[in-house]
Amino acid sequence: MSFELHPQLNADCFEMGIVNNCTLLLHQNALVPWFILVPHTQQTEIFKIESEQQFQLQQTINQIAEFIDAHFKPDKLNIATIGNIVAQLHVHIIGRYKHDFCWPQPVWGQTDARKYSPQILHTIKQSLIQKNIILTND
Repeated sequence: MSFELHPQLNADCFEMGIVNNCTLLLHQNALVPWFILVPHTQQTEIFKIESEQQFQLQQTINQIAEFIDAHFKPDKLNIATIGNIVAQLHVHIIGRYKHDFCWPQPVWGQTDARKYSPQILHTIKQSLIQKNIILTND
């Protein structure tokens, strides 16, 4: 099975690396820590993947959520699979703050944005590597 990232995810995100047969992305909007986990599967729904892969995906979601919680210290975590625009199975794991740009509304569809600096991107990626969360091809 060949894996190819959906063009919209590719356009909206920075690729952080590979974790447990998933590609880990960081959404380019730096207003909130918004990670997206994309399992390497052709299935578009979690219930359609094998139970072992479902278990591994949940463990990986937990791992990324714990990283966000420890590294960014959000007030709340939002974890969701929507897929109305991008059908490729992907899981949003977003740290939210009571003072963030659109609290308490969802982050999707908002026009406010700020780009990550190259230094911050590098720091986040290095933190993921140091915590043994991602593998990279660098």
